[in-house]
Amino acid sequence: MSANETVSVHILDREYTVGVEPGERNGLMAAAKLLDGKMREVRGDNRMAAVDRVAVLAALNLAHELQQLRDANSSRERELARAIDGLQHKLDSVLDGL
Repeated sequence: MSANETVSVHILDREYTVGVEPGERNGLMAAAKLLDGKMREVRGDNRMAAVDRVAVLAALNLAHELQQLRDANSSRERELARAIDGLQHKLDSVLDGL
């Protein structure tokens, strides 16, 4: 069993210490950078905006983007399945004709 390592990340000028599995440090750092950027985007020039409100709106934006990617991926999977099914039918027809 591997031990977690402790990593410090900075999000909206605040430091957070997080435990992460070995090998996942880079992914966590990238996620923290993404969240920091999204929170700064939501906050904009309003430095007095409540951090909890900024965090919720940033999380909502990220969740929306994730859902859009999932929907697009699902659509591509359905298209791929239809294409494979069509190719399988063509292959079956060719093999039946031999």
